Amino acid sequence: MQWIYWLIAVLLSAGAAVWVYRTDKKRAVPYPWLTAGLRGLVVFFTLLLVLVPTIIITKNTIEKPVVVLLQDNSLSIATALGKDSATYRKNTTDLMNRLSGQFKVVQWGFGGSVQQDSIFKFNQPATDIAAALTRVQEFYGMQNLGAVILASDGRFNQGANPLFLPNSMHGLLYSVAIGDSAQQKDLKIAQVYANRVVTLNNSFEIRADIVAQLCKGYSNSVVLKEESNMMGSVPVAINTDRFDRAVSFTLKADKPGLHHYIISAPEAEGEKNTANNRHDIFVDVVDEKKNVLIASASPHPDVNAIKEALSGLESYKITVCTADNFPASLADYNVVILHGLPSLRNDITAQLVAAKKPIWFILTPQTNIQAVNNLRELTSTAIGPGPTHDLVPTYNGNFTTFTLPRQIQTVTDKMPPLSLNVSNIMTPPGTNSLFVQNTGAGASQSPIWVMLQGSVPVAMLAGEGIWRWRLYEFKNFNSHDVVDECIRQTVSYLAANTHEKPFTVGMPKYVWRDQEPISLRAFLHNANNEQINTPDAKLTITDSAGRKHEFSFERSGNIYDLNIGIWAGGTYTYTAKTNFNGKDYTAAGSFAVETMPVELMEQGADYPLLYSLAQKYNGSFTTAPAVASLYDSISKNNRIKPLIQVNTETVPFVDRKWYFFILLALAVVEWLLRKYWLAQ
Repeated sequence: MQWIYWLIAVLLSAGAAVWVYRTDKKRAVPYPWLTAGLRGLVVFFTLLLVLVPTIIITKNTIEKPVVVLLQDNSLSIATALGKDSATYRKNTTDLMNRLSGQFKVVQWGFGGSVQQDSIFKFNQPATDIAAALTRVQEFYGMQNLGAVILASDGRFNQGANPLFLPNSMHGLLYSVAIGDSAQQKDLKIAQVYANRVVTLNNSFEIRADIVAQLCKGYSNSVVLKEESNMMGSVPVAINTDRFDRAVSFTLKADKPGLHHYIISAPEAEGEKNTANNRHDIFVDVVDEKKNVLIASASPHPDVNAIKEALSGLESYKITVCTADNFPASLADYNVVILHGLPSLRNDITAQLVAAKKPIWFILTPQTNIQAVNNLRELTSTAIGPGPTHDLVPTYNGNFTTFTLPRQIQTVTDKMPPLSLNVSNIMTPPGTNSLFVQNTGAGASQSPIWVMLQGSVPVAMLAGEGIWRWRLYEFKNFNSHDVVDECIRQTVSYLAANTHEKPFTVGMPKYVWRDQEPISLRAFLHNANNEQINTPDAKLTITDSAGRKHEFSFERSGNIYDLNIGIWAGGTYTYTAKTNFNGKDYTAAGSFAVETMPVELMEQGADYPLLYSLAQKYNGSFTTAPAVASLYDSISKNNRIKPLIQVNTETVPFVDRKWYFFILLALAVVEWLLRKYWLAQ
């Protein structure tokens, strides 16, 4: 409707110009048409300020399609290309130069991460195809993404399978396969499984997956060694071209400390890639039994049920007592289980607060609820007392603190009720409930068996009758496995947060690659089991040749951190030292650095993966020698075309200074001309 106001402004300004023209003609002005025209323009521009204060300007811009080259820059590509590396680089560069005339070209290299320069060095130690595709979508997903050229051998060893990414990338994908898809003779130790920590005198298992292709006729033994000592061997005979088998070794943890095992398989005849024929394993054998105290207000079958559930586990030493012989100090215990305590007759709250030990409260009719509520610095709960009643707890399917048997729901549905004397339990944020009180649909569910997270972990069970659960499970399922596992995992949750050694040093892993930085973290606890880093902490690393390297830990929060950078392949030992309150503390360990990057653990190209990716994103598949053919495929694809961006801009006249000066200039010129001509 804006054109109506323009028409009104034109008509009114034209009328004003005609009126001035007639008047000036009567006055014998030399050029009446000039003054009339100036007056009409002044009126016209003035009316626009009133009738049309703004104008809308539409601009069209053409946005070229974006073509992204994702070049696999990992070590395996250099091996795959071999002597053809220079030819491939020239052909790919020529392709991108030709495409740059019609498209916006972006060139990225990727390995474990994305690089925006030096994309043809082929020196990255890992490959993450999924992360590279995700990065393209994040950067160009909202733009006119036309095509992605993925040049790779299809072998990824980090991140998710790119085929399982959400189908959200808007552009087409053209895959360029680099390398030979033909299978090569290869025998490898694909994966190793072993516990990182084992208790002294326990048996443990080291298991490995042996995978072989084109090794038919191979016959040898997979061996496990610790240094030069043979720990075991398993014969392996391969009679097919594709072979997959698991081998296991059972060992006795008879010596405390960090043990370095090497599992290896002799190479097959004609095998080129032998780097994946061995694997390093580190197992920490600890001479530490957790001392667990089970104290009850009076003898009760629940106590014996808990003791039997924990029996047979060499990692626990169980002590049972009643309130009458409750220990004066809890310093020697790692976990305390209180059944009916503190009670009205036995107030032990002062000892609990002073000890600051992980506690499992089992609330019974003998429990002094008010005394438990007063332990705010330990429990942070508010328990509402109530009459004694029976209640069948409901398993909480959202429980995530630890893993329980899959059949827990089936088993607990057949359990008898527990006897409770509380109405509800109010818990702080971060609490995880194993069992809750089922009060009906839509109602809040009060915790019954709960794990409380804090500086000192606490568990709480509101009810007695666990002994009946074990009997009923055996009656219905011929075992105590589920109930016993609930008890064991609860105690393990509490015990895992205790620190018998005041000073410890840990690593995220014990086997590192020679191209990744190595980090260590140290923890120092005071007498109250609080983490501190007040004193200085030193670290000495010794290599296999006996050379020592000195470092100082850095403080981070209330712990110690240290990044020692990249190290050459080999086996190293470390010793950390600190002094606190006049006492020296040490911690020792070892780690290994592999010289063979994970990138070279597999060879050959995965053509099916690259072909499937091209099909998923409506592109096409080609090989490295034919990379130049992608120019026609992309430039002639009707789905890859420019977008016309329409930008509308509202321009207010009043904000334009030039508009005011034009209006002023027109009025001044008319006035001066009229003055000059009438003065003659």
